[in-house]
Amino acid sequence: MAGAWLRRLLRRVRSSVAPVPDIPAQLWLDTIAGYPFIAGLPLQDLAKLRALSALFLQRKQFTGAHGLEVSDAMALAIAAQACLPLLHWGRPQQALAWYDDFVGIVVHPAEAVARRSAVDEAGVVHHYDEVLQGEAMQGGPVMLSWPAVHAAGAALPGEYATSVVVHEFVHKIDMQGGPADGCPPLPPGFLGTTSKRAAREAWRAAWQPAYEQFREQVIIAQRFGGAPPWLDAYGATAPAEFFAVACEAWFVHRERFTQEFPTLAPALQAFFNPRA
Repeated sequence: MAGAWLRRLLRRVRSSVAPVPDIPAQLWLDTIAGYPFIAGLPLQDLAKLRALSALFLQRKQFTGAHGLEVSDAMALAIAAQACLPLLHWGRPQQALAWYDDFVGIVVHPAEAVARRSAVDEAGVVHHYDEVLQGEAMQGGPVMLSWPAVHAAGAALPGEYATSVVVHEFVHKIDMQGGPADGCPPLPPGFLGTTSKRAAREAWRAAWQPAYEQFREQVIIAQRFGGAPPWLDAYGATAPAEFFAVACEAWFVHRERFTQEFPTLAPALQAFFNPRA
């Protein structure tokens, strides 16, 4: 524990004294043009995001898997999406402290396959392969599939568009309070509360019924042919996944998300933009 804390402190000190290389203007413009949910931000927010992304790129190490070469444009596409949740959390140094528990980002040229195991009620261990577009590890690196990163925000009209980067980095934020459970560490005074306990209770009062209703919609759609919900059905697998999928929609399709989940929009607004 002490060793990990010291490494984070040293990284922060080094990055605070080293000059942060500016992102070339043309590279920045070309990159965000591919992601309308970023390009459409107000100019002031884009300037903040560019500064955050520059510091993020200085602090993180990108590794391509299976011979993939991670270009500057690829790294920037990841950085810009990863920093979206941090946009209104103070100065770049302060905001990026949420990602201090790791350095490495591994980028795969396609979906990755992970070997998993599960124990059933009879105590029998079952092994299976899981296809992944991304994965965030507690206290460890983030894995991303480049095709999924590149396709962020792309969808037919009325369909749900995703951002695997936002999804996995929201997990990282959630993990700052321990194993991801769908309730991240909340800011002081969250939704007018006066204690951490009250803040968590207010959060769960909004999220638990929304999650249960969403799970029911997914079950009815999958088992009985009901109308599928707009949000990605993967969110029905666990509260942590529901939170991550909801955050994707919040950043990529905010207007539609607010229509679909009017009780959750105030919670996300208060969390991601506490000074608004």
